[in-house]
Amino acid sequence: MTGWRLREFHADDLDGILHLWEALRAAKAEPVYALSEVLASCQKDHAVVAVHGDEVVGAAVGRAAHDQGWIVFLATAEEWRNRGIGSAMLAALEKSMAPHGLTKLSTLIPEGETRVDAFLHQGFEVKKNLRYFERRIPVQRQELSSLRELGGRILPRDLWESVGGMQREKELLERRLVMPLAEPDVAEEYGVVPPRAVVLFGPPGTGKTTFAKAIASRLEWSFVEVFPSRLAADPRGLAGALRETFLKISELEHAVVFIDEVEEIAAQRQGEPPSALQGVTNELLKIIPAFREQPGRLLVCATNFIRALDTAFLRHGRFDYVIPIGLPDDAARLAIWQRYVPSAIVDTVNLDMLVEKSAGFSPADIEYAARRASQSAFEDALSAVSGGVHGPSTNDYVEAIRSTRTTVSAEIAAEFLEDIELLARV
Repeated sequence: MTGWRLREFHADDLDGILHLWEALRAAKAEPVYALSEVLASCQKDHAVVAVHGDEVVGAAVGRAAHDQGWIVFLATAEEWRNRGIGSAMLAALEKSMAPHGLTKLSTLIPEGETRVDAFLHQGFEVKKNLRYFERRIPVQRQELSSLRELGGRILPRDLWESVGGMQREKELLERRLVMPLAEPDVAEEYGVVPPRAVVLFGPPGTGKTTFAKAIASRLEWSFVEVFPSRLAADPRGLAGALRETFLKISELEHAVVFIDEVEEIAAQRQGEPPSALQGVTNELLKIIPAFREQPGRLLVCATNFIRALDTAFLRHGRFDYVIPIGLPDDAARLAIWQRYVPSAIVDTVNLDMLVEKSAGFSPADIEYAARRASQSAFEDALSAVSGGVHGPSTNDYVEAIRSTRTTVSAEIAAEFLEDIELLARV
């Protein structure tokens, strides 16, 4: 066979490159770059093809990043190998990329690949003692505009680990929510249906919002918080704005959607004539079943007053779990104190005493007391003539605990235990 020639990539060459990419996979030479990346670079970056008549028999694809160039794909049809096509394509690709002022041209080759003559002929050197690390970014570029419109965020990856204490709640959320959503194929093998919607309930300040964010962080999904108070100002009205928001959310590949203080829009429907909020509650009850049909999403609703929620709202089929988030136990309070006591002085502070004195405190209460102790010690240090310990003492923390009004009263704590018996589904 003779008569091959080189030319720039045309849009109608996509099928030919697809066949070359699949041929590499069939030959157990798995390409380093995914097909979607190769095709995207064909159209946006640099690509040359070798053709025989109208048939694509080879392709080389590259992209430039600052002064570094990368060969993301090089393939020649099996029957056209050893004819110098690979070397010629690399030379043509390098010439095409030259205007970028590249100082280096590199490529990644699957381990065990032996057909590298084209690279060696073009002066590429094998770099020893290098390892390739890769991390897939879960939120793709095309989603970011929709996410910005919704006011959503990509949260840091370490929020789950940074939740202090609350081990029982973390383990429950890990088993019920995170694992089935993170491993849907394994879940399906065991007949487990990944959850689509959950309610977190408990006294104020116990960390419901923190857990919702931590779940999104653990899954590496987008986090979208829906604020009913902001939607209420929309000209379409709260119900219309709520519907439009969830339509936009459906454009995301994966998302944790969080509604705090959900009782504001899902309170018990009562009274004649119906109140304006009843229409909002009705709209939300319609939205949830449609939301549940979309994989890769989790709706997390949080409430401090679960008794105020409409009975139909908590019905089976809408929410998979109704999970209590209560006050931290001793171990959890210790972990929370360790987070807020400066590491430089933690060995000088009696943490066991702080744990004992802060019984009945929520995580928010402990944070407040810790910051109050730090502020007090800071002010004392600035006004002191002689230097002393650089940081709060145990007495500073104890005094801050004593002057902190707990968020959760004994009455609220007792009602929470009753709610667990009556309404929790875990």
